[in-house]
Amino acid sequence: MRKILFISSLTFLLFIQGIQAQTFRPIKGWSKEVNEKLESFLNSTLTMTERKVSVFDCDGTTFGQVPHYLADEALYRYADQVLKNRNDKEAKEKLEVLNRMVKNGDNVGKVYVEDRIHFLAGLSPSEIEMIGYNCFRQAYEGKFYPEMKELIANLKEYGFEVWVLTASPEILYQKFVSEQLGIPEINILGAKCVVKEGKTTNEIILPIPQDDGKAHTIETYIKTRPLIVGGNSRGDMDMLNESAGLKIIVNPDDKTVRGEEDGPMNGYTVKSYWEKEGALIVKCNDVADPSVKFSTTEWKIRQNRPNPKQ
Repeated sequence: MRKILFISSLTFLLFIQGIQAQTFRPIKGWSKEVNEKLESFLNSTLTMTERKVSVFDCDGTTFGQVPHYLADEALYRYADQVLKNRNDKEAKEKLEVLNRMVKNGDNVGKVYVEDRIHFLAGLSPSEIEMIGYNCFRQAYEGKFYPEMKELIANLKEYGFEVWVLTASPEILYQKFVSEQLGIPEINILGAKCVVKEGKTTNEIILPIPQDDGKAHTIETYIKTRPLIVGGNSRGDMDMLNESAGLKIIVNPDDKTVRGEEDGPMNGYTVKSYWEKEGALIVKCNDVADPSVKFSTTEWKIRQNRPNPKQ
């Protein structure tokens, strides 16, 4: 009996110590009010025994998207550095896809997002991985938000799984995002395609994590409702509404009033809508580095609006 009581007491003591060890570390650059809300929410999860899941959008939420999305820059840079020096059938076909994307112009639209997969088709996963990784090193080094890295470190401390969703090609992003955020590559979900005999194909695997597809991706692959969801744009609305707890909005637009096609956001800016909904609004510095020359600019793809942190 004494042995049973000893083991029970020891187990309880270790449990209490485990809880006490989970300490919130204030995030530099965010206000006292934001930090207090984060700490209060995380402390409210200490006794939970079920999966604790957090989900974040990628571009503009975990790292900068100014002046261009990395997914676009990686493709146009690859075309400039590699494909334009070749005259074979594959290179010509890929350049035709890029020209089609330029003509389309809507780089957040479904067709354009799918064409990124079509452009990369025929390359091996390792080749695509390095196209994304090299682009990150050449043009986006240092653009991961330090505040988001600190937030994710806190989430790990509190036992959260951290997932990242992107409408960009999954293989293109997994290596550098995994390294920068310290999460497994399998926790980075993006636009997927079938791989056959070591080569990627045009066969897209649904859902694509874009607009309502982000919410469907959570249901399909993560398989539980997240306690925390973070995003930055109108396209993240459906995903953010999957949150069972905290919604975090990074650098939300406060200039464009959304229309009827945006459903419940009609008549609001992204910022005013989420303020109304009680989400946590945070700022991270996202401005262009004038020392970096972007191929995407030369291809005349629209630029994203800067978000200087004041």
